[in-house]
Amino acid sequence: MIAWLSHFAQVLLATCLDVLPIAVIIIGFQLCVLRKPMLHPGKIAIGFVYVLLGIAFFLEGLEMALFPLGKLMAAQLTSPEFLGVTGTEPLAWYAYGWVYVFAASLGFAAALAEPSLLAVALKAEQISGGGIRALSLRLTVALGVAVGLALGSFRIVTGGSLHLYIATAYAVVILQTLFAPKAIIALAYDSGSVTTSTVTVPLVTALGLGLAAAIPGRSPLLDGFGLIAFACLFPIIALLGYAQLAYWRDNRNTKP
Repeated sequence: MIAWLSHFAQVLLATCLDVLPIAVIIIGFQLCVLRKPMLHPGKIAIGFVYVLLGIAFFLEGLEMALFPLGKLMAAQLTSPEFLGVTGTEPLAWYAYGWVYVFAASLGFAAALAEPSLLAVALKAEQISGGGIRALSLRLTVALGVAVGLALGSFRIVTGGSLHLYIATAYAVVILQTLFAPKAIIALAYDSGSVTTSTVTVPLVTALGLGLAAAIPGRSPLLDGFGLIAFACLFPIIALLGYAQLAYWRDNRNTKP
């Protein structure tokens, strides 16, 4: 217990040092640029304490639970006992089918639970007057994350070139942007970015590192990272595609 408290104190100190520049900038602009007193300084101070404790506990939780769990799941899904193989010869990509299913399921569930995406979806529904449904937006983005993580896991298994996958995905995004309804473009880009936040990033990182460590011939440093890029890009593709299909359907229904 004493060892854990000592370790947590170090994490909390590091968190304070990381958050300190943000506090200095905000307070400095408020007092020196705007030249107005801070409203409710007591509440602000308590809020900063909550933020520091929350970040410290979150980082500690990553090290104690999420990263080991992701590594364990990847190791179990790729173990010879689970795959039912003997020997050390490389397996075909389709032998890791449950890895792709797990990655897609994890991405879908993590995206739905992402607080940042929920906030953006609710604001989009409010501003559009109900024209954009928050649940539909979240489901579409979650589906994009699921497909992206499944494809990213396939890349780790096969050892494919990351820049080729990412360049192709960006080309698809650019092509979709040229033909998508203008009202959805900015929202689609934001939705792809906010998806990779508090919940998704730790889980995706743990999955990528664990999978790269478990697959023979893969390096966690070279192959373990990159899944977050898939989780960021494919929601954009999914949401732009959904908007294009909805726009095409509405136009077809309105024609005489």
